Amino acid sequence: MGFRCGIVGLPNVGKSTLFNALTQTIAAQAANYPFCTIEPNSGLVAVPDPRLDTLATLAKSERIVPTQLGFVDIAGLVRGASKGEGLGNQFLSHIREVDAIIHVLRCFHDDDITHVEGKVDPLSDAETVDTELMLADMESLEKRIDPLVKKARGNDEEAKARLDLINRALAVLRDGRPARTTEIRPEERKMFRELQLLTAKPVLYVCNVEEGSAAEGNALSAKVAERAKAEGTQAVVVSAAIEAEVAQLTDPDERQMFLSDLGLSETGLSRVIRAGYELLGLITFFTVGPKEARAWTVTEGAKAPESAGVIHTDFEKGFIRAETIAFADYVACGGEAGARDKGKLRLEGKEYVVQDGDVMHFRFNT
Repeated sequence: MGFRCGIVGLPNVGKSTLFNALTQTIAAQAANYPFCTIEPNSGLVAVPDPRLDTLATLAKSERIVPTQLGFVDIAGLVRGASKGEGLGNQFLSHIREVDAIIHVLRCFHDDDITHVEGKVDPLSDAETVDTELMLADMESLEKRIDPLVKKARGNDEEAKARLDLINRALAVLRDGRPARTTEIRPEERKMFRELQLLTAKPVLYVCNVEEGSAAEGNALSAKVAERAKAEGTQAVVVSAAIEAEVAQLTDPDERQMFLSDLGLSETGLSRVIRAGYELLGLITFFTVGPKEARAWTVTEGAKAPESAGVIHTDFEKGFIRAETIAFADYVACGGEAGARDKGKLRLEGKEYVVQDGDVMHFRFNT
């Protein structure tokens, strides 16, 4: 379905190092100077989900196909970007194209790595980026007002509604708050999305710490965690340097031993990927058989036909029903046959809302 998270932040906070580790490639150049990433690099990463391995084992599947999430490494933003400073609006347009923002904040001291602001202060860095995005949003909205005012004077009801929404969003932005805090009615959600505001996108903070703080974080990451909590979002602690090393280890046992020596049970990237998945309001359903066990992504609240369409558009068009087994029932019954015998396989229709972990088989007409 093409869900993408944009990795943003000031220059030299570890964005490209994090991206390289995420995609296990060297597609994005990581260097100790601003703007080493000029064009946004993108990559797909598997979403860690141990349930898929469990299902594959029970079904004796020949191969396992995890669901994926897209990440885009966007060049460093600097103060004044909304007015063209640095690489300016080029970066803002790249952010506009993603579904959520992974905001990397530098939470470590290192005299060998320069900081564009001359000091290490993740909260100040966050404010700098937020301010530039809010200024860009304000400019975007203000440009739309005059044409809408003219239409509204002609009793164009849609123009009146859009103008009211824009004025409310502008009031929020002028108050120094991101557009996502605007109070909108359910019937306005589609119109609000159409505004394509940068600060309407959900945000996940990633605190890039030194190696010794990878397990528990540090005083700087604790401040970011407080900010995230106040905003109703999450903050994840990672050491981009450690993640880059782990990404080079191909042997699973060697990788786990490396993590254990550092007091870590899993990579920080696994937490980032899962948090990004949750940030977008996504859930996973599964299709399982002897040939393949596969995870699929849908938005929370998706109904059965829409979910079938993720596999193939014909499945949605000709949807008849969905044979559905909850993950826990599939495991408890030892697989599909056992679940069927014990009455745990359900026949769901067009109005069924897919639940996270559902194991599904779709019936359809072509």
